[in-house]
Amino acid sequence: MRKLIISLSLLSVAVAAAAQNGYDAVLQQIEANSITLNALRKQTEAQKLDNRTGIYPANPEVEMHYLWGSPRITGNRTDFAVSQSFDFPTAYGHRSKIAGLRNANAERIYLSERIYTLLSAKQVCIDLVYYNALAKETAVRLQNAESIAAAYQTRLEKGDANRLEYNKAQLNLTAVQAEQTRIEAEQTALLLELQRMNGGKAIRFPDAVYPAGNLPAGFEDWYAGIESRHPALQYANGQIEIGRQQVKLNRALGLPGFSTGYMSEKVAGEQFQGITLGISIPLWENKNRVKQAKAQVRAAESALDDNRMQVFNRLQNRYIQAVALQKNAQKLRSSLSENNNEPLLKKALEQGEISLLNYFLEIEYYYEAVNKVLEAERDYERAGAELLAVEL
Repeated sequence: MRKLIISLSLLSVAVAAAAQNGYDAVLQQIEANSITLNALRKQTEAQKLDNRTGIYPANPEVEMHYLWGSPRITGNRTDFAVSQSFDFPTAYGHRSKIAGLRNANAERIYLSERIYTLLSAKQVCIDLVYYNALAKETAVRLQNAESIAAAYQTRLEKGDANRLEYNKAQLNLTAVQAEQTRIEAEQTALLLELQRMNGGKAIRFPDAVYPAGNLPAGFEDWYAGIESRHPALQYANGQIEIGRQQVKLNRALGLPGFSTGYMSEKVAGEQFQGITLGISIPLWENKNRVKQAKAQVRAAESALDDNRMQVFNRLQNRYIQAVALQKNAQKLRSSLSENNNEPLLKKALEQGEISLLNYFLEIEYYYEAVNKVLEAERDYERAGAELLAVEL
């Protein structure tokens, strides 16, 4: 991922390594300070507690009866009872396993949201690198435009240039200044977006070079390595396991339940006390629950197959796109390095070999080529970031 040929020199490689550190530092800050992730973490913990609710035996029941006798000579009667009901014992083990599986899936939902948040932050960083690099290019263009405008003002005052040429130089300067203002506005907006993601804390990100990196050598082998770690597929697998445990639980709930307790009775100077035992015969309450749970498992298995195909196709398409964008960026950068006419054009203008109008037309081709290189590198970087988001 993220391999961009900004320069072939060792100096650029060193700068790219520094950019990688800045990249990682920004994502680490956002993960620590993100209000969104903090809220999701708390929500996940609450969901985990909810998943562990209701897996234990029912509450014990305590009853006390005080009955007045009639006629009075029969005396009063006092009853006291404590009882506890139980499902079939294996049901509690299945409930506990289901709670554990649901907690694991709740964590996977959080991890998916974490990946989405960090990927969004990374995409902002990628755009910032693009605009920072474009700002550097524009600063050079502005210096050149100012130099030409000043030169033609001097020439106009000396009578060596006409008003038309002077106006062209001034319009070119104004256009470059307007472009610089636009770029600065984009940089500010992106930094504010990073600040929002970082819980309101400002982040500096001056990097103008993408970090060095490589796309996977082959998609199939890479996908085989990350498939089992993909949160969406892990979640779908978890749903299948939950369904299978639900089948076992419903079978256990189809077995008799029990109740036991203590009871005492006092009446007319007599007292009776002892234990109570009861059994619940499941005739109608759990009818079709096992069938429903099995149908849910089949649905979850179909969902897993669908998710697996969608994830595979989406990542494969993104890989193909990233490879094509990488080649395009490399080709454009190489062509730009080999066919840089900027110094020649400036020298020709200074020596009067070309007119100012021809200079502006020719230099615009070069500037447009530089812009296309930066755009291609940005597009490749964004595609690579989406491809490898699962590794964030």
